[in-house]
Amino acid sequence: MLLPDRELLDGPSHLCSVNPLFFLRYIVYNQEEIIRNRGKMKEFRRRIIQVLLLISLMIAFGTAGYMVIEGWNFLDSLYMTVTTLTTVGYREVHEPSSRGMVFTIVLIVSGVGTVLYALTIGARVIIEGELREIFGRKKLEKMLRELSGHYIICGYGRMGKIIARELREEKVKFVVIEKDPEALDGAEGTLALKGDATHDEVLKETGIHKARGLISVLPTDAENLFVVLSARVLNPNLFIVARAIEEGSEQKLLRAGATKVVSPYHIGGLRMAHTVLKPTVVDFLEFATRSGNLELQMEEIQIQEGSSLIGLTLEECGIGKELGVIIVAIKQQTGETRFNPTFRSTVRVGDTLIALGERSRLESVEEMAKGKGAGS
Repeated sequence: MLLPDRELLDGPSHLCSVNPLFFLRYIVYNQEEIIRNRGKMKEFRRRIIQVLLLISLMIAFGTAGYMVIEGWNFLDSLYMTVTTLTTVGYREVHEPSSRGMVFTIVLIVSGVGTVLYALTIGARVIIEGELREIFGRKKLEKMLRELSGHYIICGYGRMGKIIARELREEKVKFVVIEKDPEALDGAEGTLALKGDATHDEVLKETGIHKARGLISVLPTDAENLFVVLSARVLNPNLFIVARAIEEGSEQKLLRAGATKVVSPYHIGGLRMAHTVLKPTVVDFLEFATRSGNLELQMEEIQIQEGSSLIGLTLEECGIGKELGVIIVAIKQQTGETRFNPTFRSTVRVGDTLIALGERSRLESVEEMAKGKGAGS
């Protein structure tokens, strides 16, 4: 149970007494809510079908036996079989013959055991499933309470899955909100909450007041607008990225409180055009921004209070000469961005360095950018 990759992070009871159909419907519907894994659901259905076949065979066997041995009509034979198998023993429609008594004994020994076996499997599936749901819910709530400085992904469709994959590879904490259980199939290992992201209670449950950012990629602009409005009210300082589908929706989402708005169709069109016009540039940018690339990465590194780099020029820092890292741009706290800074450019607290280099070298720069005691 998630698109431009880096751009998104460019900122921060009852049971009826004896009703087999009701009983089986109860099992199936409850389990479909509890079991999200298709393999387990397939196994569950296989067991239920086996039980149904066994019970059907026993009823057919008993009905046919009474009709042949006693010569009773179909309804009387079916009634006698069902009352025998369920051990109700309400009354006998006819006095059975000696052969009928022997057949009834055989039916009780074989049939009642089958029915009890079926009911045992059904009860075990319900109890195990409900216990699994209770403990799973408690574990999820505990993990959500412990989250802080995380991102919330609203929607786990094709875009949501891409976002989740990128964040996971960057080891960034996140939680997914998705109301469709089927969309969460195969999301093992992903912290996901089933619910409607347009509801304030669901957003609060994911710890929105402690979150660093929210990414809304729901299917419609209206849903994304609701999420942005709610999120901005619940956390005024939240970094919010929303997807815009229709033309003209971008300004509405920005007015509603989104920090950035992304139009996949617009960006996809530009990307395709640039692939034709500037293929080498596109290949380089894709290579530099692809997660998991060990040779070259482009990262943003913020200079924190107490960093050893504060007040030094890029030459004095030794970032380029000693580490071989290229500083492509420096974004200052004022919002001004200096592209291709010279070696005399001074690093100040709050600056964000757009750096290009090997992953291990970039990690060294990140350590230098941290304030004293930040890593402890």
